[in-house]
Amino acid sequence: MVRHYLDFERPLMEMEREYEELQRFAHRDDPRVLARIKKLQNRIAKVRKEIYSQLTPWQKTQLSRHIDRPHTLDYIHLVFEDFMELHGDRGFMDDPAMIGGLARLEGETVVVVGHQKGRDVKEMSYRNFGMPHPEGYRKALRIMQLGAGFRKPIITMIDTPGAYPGVGAEERGQAEAIAHNLREMATILTPIIGVVIGEGGSGGALAIGVGDRILMMENAIYSVISPEGCAAILWRDGAKGPLAAEALRLTASDLLKLGVIDEVIPEPLGGAHCDYQAAAAKLKEALLRHLEELRDVPEERLLPERYQKFRRMGAFMEE
Repeated sequence: MVRHYLDFERPLMEMEREYEELQRFAHRDDPRVLARIKKLQNRIAKVRKEIYSQLTPWQKTQLSRHIDRPHTLDYIHLVFEDFMELHGDRGFMDDPAMIGGLARLEGETVVVVGHQKGRDVKEMSYRNFGMPHPEGYRKALRIMQLGAGFRKPIITMIDTPGAYPGVGAEERGQAEAIAHNLREMATILTPIIGVVIGEGGSGGALAIGVGDRILMMENAIYSVISPEGCAAILWRDGAKGPLAAEALRLTASDLLKLGVIDEVIPEPLGGAHCDYQAAAAKLKEALLRHLEELRDVPEERLLPERYQKFRRMGAFMEE
C-alpha cells in the first residue's frame, strides 16, 4: 500500500523512501549498504518519536482524517468474529454511510454499529464520505434496539465529519432522527460502549455516542463543530482552522481531562494507519475490559449512571 504523507510528516518521507529502496534493490551483502540502512533506521526512529510526541491539535485533526486510517469495517474484521451485517431502516432506504449488525467478541454476541468512510473516489461517493442520512441513524437505532431486546451489549464506532446536511436529508427529518437516537439510547437497558475511532463531528457523531463508556483512539477528535467550520463562523476565515483546533479542546487528552470521555486508547507510533493489527489489538483489549466492568453493574443502576454521566458534562462552579 502506498503511504500518504501529511505536511508535518515530510521530514520522514525522504528517509523512509530511501530506506525502502535500499531494502528492495540494494545488495545486502555490501557493508556500506548495511551501514546506511542501520543509520537510516536509527534516524527514522528518532525523527518519528520527535514528531509524534508533540503533535498539535491541528496535526491530530489531520491524522484523524488520514486517508489510510482504519475505518469501522477494518476494526470489525480485526476485532470481531462472524460479523453479520444488517441493512435498511425499514422505511426509506439502506444508508451505506452507517453500517451495523451482529458479531462475536471473544465468543460473546454483541451489536456493532458505526460510520463507514471510503478510501478511493468510488467508495467515498458510495459511503457519502461517512456522512449518514436520517435513514442511517434510523437503521443504527433499529439494530441497537434489536440487540437490546436480547440483552446484547452494544458497541458503536464513531467516525464522521457530521450528519449529511443536504436538502433531502433535512426534508426527511435529519434533526429528528438524531434527537430520537439520543433519547432512545439513553433508555436502552443494555451496556453501550462508544469509541471515537477517527473524526467525531457534531450531532452526526453524538447520534450513536450515548453510552456507559465513551472511549477515543489517541489521534481521534471529538467536537461540536469542525475546526474549519468554527473558524469560518468566528473569524470569517476557514483557513484559521489550526487556531480553532486549539480553542475547541477536541483531542482525546483534552476530553479525558474534561470528563467527556473515559479512556484514551493508545495508537502505534505514527498513527493507527501505520499498524492496523496493533491498533485493533489495543481497541479489543479496551472493549473487553470495559464490557467486563459493565457486566457487574446491576440493571437498576445502569440507566441512572448513564444519565448522570452526561449530566456531569459541562458542569462548572462559580466562586
